[in-house]
Amino acid sequence: MTDEPDQAANDAWQTTFHEAAYRFSVALKELHQTNPWPETPVLAPAINLLATELWDRCFSLAEITSAFKDAAADLPRYAAGEEVRP
Repeated sequence: MTDEPDQAANDAWQTTFHEAAYRFSVALKELHQTNPWPETPVLAPAINLLATELWDRCFSLAEITSAFKDAAADLPRYAAGEEVRP
């Protein structure tokens, strides 16, 4: 059984984890909306840059590739058939 201090630390870690992903998504949305070159997409190069940054932080190529494939495969479930959030 997990005691309360461990659970609090685990909860704080999970909050930080979700907050990091949230902040990244908000920053990309803001960059997308203010892109001075609308013919140049923001998302694909940002995801490519994220992948290279992860590799630079010693995540393996296999870990990165698997994570992106798994995320893409799970997205339709999350989106519930919607192409864009309504």
